[in-house]
Amino acid sequence: MPASHFAEVLAARVELTGAEIAALTRLEERSRDIRRGAVLQRENERSGDLYIVRRGMLMSYVLLDDGSRQILRLHFPGDMIGVSGMIYQNSPETVAALVESEVCTFDKAALSRLFVDHPRIAAMVLVLNQIERVALTDRLAALGRTSAKARVAALLLDMRNRLRRCDATIAGTFSLGLTQEEVGDATGLTAVHVNRMLRQLEEDGLIGREGGRVTIHDDRALARAANYVDRYDGLDLGWLPPAR
Repeated sequence: MPASHFAEVLAARVELTGAEIAALTRLEERSRDIRRGAVLQRENERSGDLYIVRRGMLMSYVLLDDGSRQILRLHFPGDMIGVSGMIYQNSPETVAALVESEVCTFDKAALSRLFVDHPRIAAMVLVLNQIERVALTDRLAALGRTSAKARVAALLLDMRNRLRRCDATIAGTFSLGLTQEEVGDATGLTAVHVNRMLRQLEEDGLIGREGGRVTIHDDRALARAANYVDRYDGLDLGWLPPAR
């Protein structure tokens, strides 16, 4: 098993060489603990760092003109944070911890060297960020075209699927780790509306809830209700450059 959490993510898609694993492991040499609610980087402030999540869950968000918050992405163990903003001098979004977390910090220069030495890894970073972009496009379309229940259902499925990639022991039950207000900020709903939609999903027999944990009872039915597409499936990676 690779020592690098990010290498584990890539190894699920391609067979990494020893040199690639060693290079990725070097990105994770410096780690730091982040308490729940702590801000890792702030919107519109200068930041030259990127991060790999080793433990916990974080979010990227922006504050709107009316003071409300829109959560753009959730970040899980093995995720690389900051690639979408590395082309800017100042961060386009705020990153904060949703639970007690641990991240590894490295700078843009380290990623640049990695790309030069290992172009296949650079291509895989592109792949993962395109997956993220398409998933974000799905959510944008859902905000204007799907019901509140569908949005909440899609978020639950996406969380379960991404957590399962971090932890193969996760089946149908997982820790939500989000307040109803945070679910609302990710789906464009009020906390009251989120509560109502969760109850409806329970009454429909699609999910169960107990002690902050969610159980998905019927994957297919929930996916239909959510109009959900798992963007990590159906990938074409035949074009990737060979490993050096």
